[in-house]
Amino acid sequence: MEIAEHIRSLDREGGLLAEAAEEAGADAKVPTCPEWQVRDLLRHTGMVHRWATAFVAEGHTSYHPDGGLPELDGAELLAWFREGHRGLVETLATAPPDVACWNFLPAPSPLAFWARRQAHETTVHRVDAESARGGTPTAIPVDFAVDGIDELLLGFHARSRSRVRTDEPRVLRVRASDSEAVWSVRLSAEPPAAERGEPTDADCELTGTAAQLYLALWNRGPFAGVTGDSSIATLWREKSAVTWS
Repeated sequence: MEIAEHIRSLDREGGLLAEAAEEAGADAKVPTCPEWQVRDLLRHTGMVHRWATAFVAEGHTSYHPDGGLPELDGAELLAWFREGHRGLVETLATAPPDVACWNFLPAPSPLAFWARRQAHETTVHRVDAESARGGTPTAIPVDFAVDGIDELLLGFHARSRSRVRTDEPRVLRVRASDSEAVWSVRLSAEPPAAERGEPTDADCELTGTAAQLYLALWNRGPFAGVTGDSSIATLWREKSAVTWS
């Protein structure tokens, strides 16, 4: 996906998140993040938006801490979230393509990284907001879901911070039923090594639509289909969480 596509997705998803949060109310529980209420979701995502904006707008070339969570609540919190989201979208849309700043996953450029990362960050948390509101969730486009699975498997879990480890080498295959996309994830005592394509053999295969897999791999829904050694799917569920700190 191109930078402009990610920015459009970020714009859309942030708007949907705010709408769902407003309809649910700040006190509503977030089923996909049981320890959170909607106010926690807005505070966290709004903080992340401002944190990301600072790297691009201010050109920080090394890690820069976030600004912390606000004490705001209710209508003021929602307005603060919308303001930060709008600032992020505008910053990314107007930044020079060669802007130099820190980022933490492989990408064609820092701008490409931040546009992609914030589009997926906001989509996952939009799903959280819609789970709090209830009703039919907004669909996730196939190409966007495939892109997000790429980021998660080839990016996040290639880092040393990934806790998805096995004592003996195992292979997890992830197959999208509505796309030609297939991923192979080699598990061991080292960080997972993922690539597009399928090995001759896999110990466990996860199947579903790209959107179903995207949400399940981010622990926002069940795995639609599991064949082979289901303990590997359980390992993913228990160990794959990506946390802020």
